[in-house]
Amino acid sequence: MRESRLKITGSLSLPWSELHFTASRAGGPGGQHVNTSATRIELWWDLADSPSLTDAQREHLRRRLASRLDSQGRLRLVAAASRSQYQNREAVTERFQKLVAQALQVPKVRKRTAPTKAARERRLVSKLRRARLKQSRRPPGSED
Repeated sequence: MRESRLKITGSLSLPWSELHFTASRAGGPGGQHVNTSATRIELWWDLADSPSLTDAQREHLRRRLASRLDSQGRLRLVAAASRSQYQNREAVTERFQKLVAQALQVPKVRKRTAPTKAARERRLVSKLRRARLKQSRRPPGSED
C-alpha cells in the first residue's frame, strides 16, 4: 500500500492529492498496441497554491524552477519511456521528487580564499621556467 504522503526531503512531504496525473497515448515502440493504450503520464503540481510549502520554500522553488513553470505557477513533468502506465507513473514521480529536492537545496556560499605562499611560489617558479624555455628557443643574437 502506498503512503498517504510523498516524501521529498527530510522536512517536506506532499500529500498525493496535490499531484495530478493524466494518461494519454504515447508514441514510440509498441506496434498496434501503442494506438490503443494510454501509457504516457503527465504529472502536474500546482506550486503556487500548494498548502504544504512555507512561503520561503515556495519563493525559493519559484526562483529555481522558473523555466519549468507555466504562467499559473504549475510544474509539468512527462514520462513516456515505458510501455507500462505504472512504470511511467513511477518514473515521473521519482523525477519529480529528485527535481524538487534538488531545487530546495541551498547552495553553500563560497568563501573567498587567498592563494597560499607556497602556491604563489610555485606559480612564479613555473612562469620563470616557461620564460627560460621560450628564451632558449629564440635564434642566437636576437637580443631585444
